[in-house]
Amino acid sequence: MSDQKNSSFKPYISASDLIPEFTPKAIILGSIFGIIFGAATVYLGLKVGLTVSASIPIAVLAISIFKKLGKSTILENNIVQTIGSAGESVAAGVVFTLPALLFLPGGSEYFKYFQIFVLAIAGGILGVLFMIPLRRSLIVKEHGNLPFPEGTACADVLVAGEKGGSLAQKVFYGLGLAFAYKFLMSVLGLWKDVPSIVFGRKSILPNGTINGEITPELLGVGYIIGPKIAGIMVAGGVLSWLVLIPLITLLGDNLTTVFAPGTKLISEMSPREIWSSYIRYIGAGAVTFGGIITLVRTFPTIVSAFKDSFKDLKDNRTNGKVEKERTERDIPLVTVLVGSIVLVVFMAAIPNIPTNLLSSIMIVVFGFFFVTVSSRIVGLIGSSSNPISGMTIATLMATSLIFVGVGWTGDAYQPIALVVGSIVCIASANAGATSQDLKTGYILGATPVKQQLGLVIGVVVSSIVIGATMLLLENALGIGAITPAHPNPLPAPQATLMATVIKGLLSQNLPWGLVIVGMGIAAVMELAGVRSLPFAVGAYLPLSTTAPIFAGGLVKFIVDKFNKSKDADSEIGPGALFSSGLIAGGALTGILVAILVGTNYDGKPIIAYLNTGIAETMGFAGDIISLVLFLAMAITLGFVALSKQK
Repeated sequence: MSDQKNSSFKPYISASDLIPEFTPKAIILGSIFGIIFGAATVYLGLKVGLTVSASIPIAVLAISIFKKLGKSTILENNIVQTIGSAGESVAAGVVFTLPALLFLPGGSEYFKYFQIFVLAIAGGILGVLFMIPLRRSLIVKEHGNLPFPEGTACADVLVAGEKGGSLAQKVFYGLGLAFAYKFLMSVLGLWKDVPSIVFGRKSILPNGTINGEITPELLGVGYIIGPKIAGIMVAGGVLSWLVLIPLITLLGDNLTTVFAPGTKLISEMSPREIWSSYIRYIGAGAVTFGGIITLVRTFPTIVSAFKDSFKDLKDNRTNGKVEKERTERDIPLVTVLVGSIVLVVFMAAIPNIPTNLLSSIMIVVFGFFFVTVSSRIVGLIGSSSNPISGMTIATLMATSLIFVGVGWTGDAYQPIALVVGSIVCIASANAGATSQDLKTGYILGATPVKQQLGLVIGVVVSSIVIGATMLLLENALGIGAITPAHPNPLPAPQATLMATVIKGLLSQNLPWGLVIVGMGIAAVMELAGVRSLPFAVGAYLPLSTTAPIFAGGLVKFIVDKFNKSKDADSEIGPGALFSSGLIAGGALTGILVAILVGTNYDGKPIIAYLNTGIAETMGFAGDIISLVLFLAMAITLGFVALSKQK
């Protein structure tokens, strides 16, 4: 059936046409975008535990920039987005896992630039290599069956290249507004970052908290993920901060002894301390359950993907000597196998990386399994819905249970288990993005081997900056743990969860009662017909993070109502592109803030010389002003989204 559909398919550029594609200017611009979006993804992933696909914004920007610089071909623009998107996907895998080293015994000694760089490259390249044997099965033979939504939309953008300037304006406008807004707020301190209301202990809602981190990147994320997911996420936040924390306060204020795992009386705890001591374990249990359920739900797809993949490998072996057209040339299978083996042997032998022979073998087995799963799933539901967390949790659980089986239960084995999970996570994330890129190339008539080489370049280039960005954010803002030096750290929700899973299975020192309560809450949501994973992530995150995401989803809901269309603003619509600019601009400004916080002059951080302190002197009026300015930005997003596409 799929072969019949596929026999009539003609790419935009014929296989017999030879036009510029893998050119120096395309490689350079793609590498620049890989660095920019890789760094932005690190910040966004540490902040909210979510990432968004970068392919379409990069494609739009590539068209616009090349129009200013001179002529370019559609295949050159495709190489730019292919290389650039690798940075975003590798950064997502890294930021979801490797910060967990900070929370494991002895793990912080591996949270250094060299180790992060090596693991990012290893996972990223494995994701590309393992995807290559699957290309013909998933991209070519299933062309009529697997939509690969982001890849197809990106091809539409590139084909409509004559509209590139108009499209790109929306991205640039969003980026400029986000930079100006966040610079004035977070650097100059003209209004509050987090307006909030905390109810007193004697009120009807003791320790209840309503707040919002009113940043452009969170507004943009909410718009892109839409009102349904944003609403489910904020519901989880409401449960934690307006139900569970007040409930624990009501019951715990009368306790005269410390209730473990807390370290002081509940009557002396602030809302944030109650969250840290109790709620985050409940949230971790909910996210674990949600991730596993998401993975189980895709099990039929897993079986189907493996059947098709092994059948295709057999077909490739029997037809390997046939001369292939330009649009059918991949990196040779022998190179894939040798490269994978060399990479794994390298991982087992390299010093100062927590790996050994058994863990390296597990990386290959779990890596190929979940790369296959990831590549197939994104073909059906897109990269944004790819259950990477569930795959990583399953990998960590299987790895930890194997370690327990062979007697490796000491603290020294926890970082080794994490490295297995992190490389599998990075490989799976990058394989999903690779699949979308190869789908775009298939529609356009690109040369697969050139895209695959471009993806490897994107992995290497972006890995150079990913580790540096993460270390900068850790030193300046802190990751995970609240300390006197970092009272408001980046929460790194996914990485904290990974550390919780590993410690729970290898050292058995978790408050399992709280974790199981979280699993029960997630089970209730599933029984009620609500997808538990976004709800669980919302329950784990601060309400200050999910509230502005919900605001963005609400803007999307209103825009769709006004447009009276089911798909009123698609991934290439003005609102989505403007939101991409808000995300990129806000995240990059956040990195700038980290640099200003972490760089001292004459004994004080540079930001201390720039911050006016006006916001801190305004009291409740400052909260109102902050909300009004955030509302103005949301209204601007709505008007842009409703504007006609030119």
